[in-house]
Amino acid sequence: MLSHIALLPVLLPLIGAPACAILRRPVFAWGFASSVAALAFLSAAILLKLTFEHGVIHYSLGGWAAPWGIEYRVDLLNALVLLLVSGIATTVLVASRTSVWHDIAENRRGLFYVACLLCLAGMLGIAATGDAFNLFVFLEISSLSTYALVACGRDRRALLAAFNYLVMGTIGATFILIGIGFVYMLTGTLNMTDLAQRLPGLGESRTVFAAYAFIVVGVCLKLALFPLHLWLPGAYTHAPAIVTAFLAATSTKVALYVLIRFSFSVFHLESSRLALSLEAVFITLGIVAVFAGSLVAIFADNLKRGLAWSSIAQVGYMTIGIGIGTAAGLQASLIHLFNHALMKGTLFLALAAIAIQVGGNEFSKLRGIGRRMPWSCAAFTVAGISLIGIPGTAGFVSKWYLVTAALAGEQWFLVLLIVAGSLLTAVYIWRFVEIAWLDSAPEKATGGDGEAPSVLLAATLMLALANIYFGFDTRLQVSASGGAAAALLGEAAQ
Repeated sequence: MLSHIALLPVLLPLIGAPACAILRRPVFAWGFASSVAALAFLSAAILLKLTFEHGVIHYSLGGWAAPWGIEYRVDLLNALVLLLVSGIATTVLVASRTSVWHDIAENRRGLFYVACLLCLAGMLGIAATGDAFNLFVFLEISSLSTYALVACGRDRRALLAAFNYLVMGTIGATFILIGIGFVYMLTGTLNMTDLAQRLPGLGESRTVFAAYAFIVVGVCLKLALFPLHLWLPGAYTHAPAIVTAFLAATSTKVALYVLIRFSFSVFHLESSRLALSLEAVFITLGIVAVFAGSLVAIFADNLKRGLAWSSIAQVGYMTIGIGIGTAAGLQASLIHLFNHALMKGTLFLALAAIAIQVGGNEFSKLRGIGRRMPWSCAAFTVAGISLIGIPGTAGFVSKWYLVTAALAGEQWFLVLLIVAGSLLTAVYIWRFVEIAWLDSAPEKATGGDGEAPSVLLAATLMLALANIYFGFDTRLQVSASGGAAAALLGEAAQ
């Protein structure tokens, strides 16, 4: 079994999805999907441990050695992403039952879990594979299932949001496929390690630059980097609450992984003459994303929509780290990739719990909700504080490493902009704190007065505590991200 450990995180949900479709009762589908995700998480944890101990792990599918066959190549970078995605998926699926029963019609609940496993398999496959075209195939598996997940709720506005996402996602996938086609035309190989060895020999080829440009545009669209973000607010706002919690904590993280993998492992951006101009582009777009996303979040009248725009801002921070162009900057991006998944997972799970009780996420319905649902709102507040970057939380670790990377590069103005962006985050988080904890409840408050269902509440509190735990014990994300950044740039760990 251990010899196949690199394959298990992908294989389990991929086989589990059609098996889940056989189960007729939704409650069985829920239990089965949660178990499959938990097994994938366990195998990902073992895989990360083995990667720390033994270095890069190679697995040739069907016994065909690379570059002739498809190879799974797992290093610290994708082992960390595998652990993160499978862990979040397990937590969300275990917590999902009450929210799914509330938001999704009975005849769709079983198929919902099938789509969840397919989406999980696609994202884990993207992270594990060492083959560029295989990555595209898994990207399509995750994308198609994501469109179905967004559209499966009772809110008819989700249909339009899913269609917009489908159109934008298809454009992004087409760009990625064209870029992969260009590099295959030039090199005759699709194995990413083989590509990394052959592309430098082509020199400053315009076709290589065109291939990278197509891939970057396509991936940035999947990443929702400003100004390619237009699909995200509608999809996150109108999708079922549990779907938003799953996607917000995983999908953009996998897209960022793809951007980093192609930029530094395949095309070697750090040694290209395009490096300086692209670094400036990434920093500029990241800064604009931080301020545009935060400002819209401040004035949103729906908390879920505000947090959707907040995700666009947080993607900006990750992109700024890439744009800094050093091992420290890349490490900061990877740390924020990890920590942001914890933050947004907590925030959207807490919103799912609140929506069950009050019937929506509009601020007008949240007055005094802190007294009616103290534990759920406390979890939301902790994750919000982490999102701001208050010391003692995971979010502070992210901002600290990002600021440190900017200072090391003597980019003082960038430090001021990062701090200013955090202050804007404090504004829209404070809106919730003020309305939930300081305002009195309306005389005719809608919904029940109880807390969230126990399983959903326990999962939310566990992620909230993770925001605090990883604010103090930073060994996992710092060591994995530092090793990954050093390997990508060929520098000593920072």
